[in-house]
Amino acid sequence: MAPAIYFDRLDEADSGFQRRLERSIRALHQMALGPGKVIALMLHNEPVVLELMLAARAVGAHFCPINWHFKADEVGHVLRDSGASVLIIHGDLVDQIAEGIPGSVRVLVADPRARTREAFAIQERASAHRVGQEAWESVRDAVEVPIDTPLAPTPPGTMMAYTSGTTGLPKGVRRSAPTPEQVQSLAEASRVALGIATDMRALVSAPLYHSAPANYVMQAALKDAHIWIEPRFDAQTTLKIIESEGITHAYLVPTMFNRLLRLDAGIRSQYRVDSLRFVACTGAPLPAGTKARMIDWWGPVIHESYAASELGWITHIDSHEALRKPGSVGRAIPGTVIRIYSDAGVELPVGKAGLIHARSSAVPDFTYANNSEARRQVERDGLWTLRDVGYLDEDGYLHVVDRQSDMVISGGVNIYPAEIEATLATLAGVADCAVFGVPDDEFGESLVAAIQPAVGADLQAGDVQAFLRHRLANYKVPRSVLFVADLPREDTGKIFKRRLKEQYLMSLRVGGFQATGP
Repeated sequence: MAPAIYFDRLDEADSGFQRRLERSIRALHQMALGPGKVIALMLHNEPVVLELMLAARAVGAHFCPINWHFKADEVGHVLRDSGASVLIIHGDLVDQIAEGIPGSVRVLVADPRARTREAFAIQERASAHRVGQEAWESVRDAVEVPIDTPLAPTPPGTMMAYTSGTTGLPKGVRRSAPTPEQVQSLAEASRVALGIATDMRALVSAPLYHSAPANYVMQAALKDAHIWIEPRFDAQTTLKIIESEGITHAYLVPTMFNRLLRLDAGIRSQYRVDSLRFVACTGAPLPAGTKARMIDWWGPVIHESYAASELGWITHIDSHEALRKPGSVGRAIPGTVIRIYSDAGVELPVGKAGLIHARSSAVPDFTYANNSEARRQVERDGLWTLRDVGYLDEDGYLHVVDRQSDMVISGGVNIYPAEIEATLATLAGVADCAVFGVPDDEFGESLVAAIQPAVGADLQAGDVQAFLRHRLANYKVPRSVLFVADLPREDTGKIFKRRLKEQYLMSLRVGGFQATGP
């Protein structure tokens, strides 16, 4: 058996997928990409992403997905920090990052498919010949070794996800090779948290450069599932595919739910969704009201999990539990330990909020690439924390109430203001700045930048946004830019972001923003 992948035509499986996967495994092996090596992937949602993730897993290498919104500096950091030997990239993305590619990295260019070019308005075929690089398809298809010759067994390779931190630079999560027991435990955790099953017909339109949807399609493929990979999300197209293809499983994030719910009632009523059995959601807080409306529409098929690249799948809650425990992200998945600690390291009782620490038996140990100190700081008593704040109730359900870090989750994407602030600090005329998140009906949160200009500086919001857009992915560019004479500060001199955020939200109600305070 082999997974059935659907992309170019929804009524016909990609019959060449398994053959390409076998050739990809051989190609990576011939390039000496095995245990300890890193393969960077900067690709739109296409079957080639799944081919390469599974191929890297088969040869025991780390695969490092890179957000295709990234610009040269962002990609350059990931490639250098990860020690990637190879970058496989869609041709239309090369120009935006070319200046950041280290000379030591071999670049292989994949040709976007017709649906990808249509979805992203790519005007011409961005072939490897045009950009002066090697074509991935040529390297893969030149494999001459009989592909039925078995390779030596090796521990499965793992994802090396990059997750930003409060220092402003993304950190690479490099995992140890999993044991056979952990491979089995991960499959079980995926069944509980994501509904992975042998008979699933799964739909994925979330970007595969994120760890959760990437893990979703990999685990589904390992179960020989039927998988529809959409190049990007569209609310009405999602309903159309669910009905016409009898979709049983899907992975969605809260922003997608919001867009589905905003469809006109007449459009929503045109499509049947009764084939759905399990819709997984993770990666961002799912508001209780949004979840209740989706359950009312789609039935009790909505499932939520608390998870992270470092932690793996930690909790799960189904629709029936969610209606009884609104706001909870569920109970610990079997094999997972959750404890709540105070800042001083004291374990807290039921109902008392503190720092969430967890550990899953399905997840191998990890380190942050080139940053052992950051890794040391996240561990206590053998458990790991992302410095999220929450509590366990009397029934063992976890409630996440706050984040101690400044992280903003916008559209399911983690954004760390420190990275944006560090970039803003290089703009002439910026004396100091603070970036923070505010509630947003569509994306959950959106970014605001408050800037204290240097004396005599003449800064305009549009110029600031253009400066950032040239250096950072577009989703990291604040929607609102404010200029203030003095930023409010705590007694220590640190910018008082909470007060700044409160003042900004108040200004939306009464009109006119003016930062005040020490």
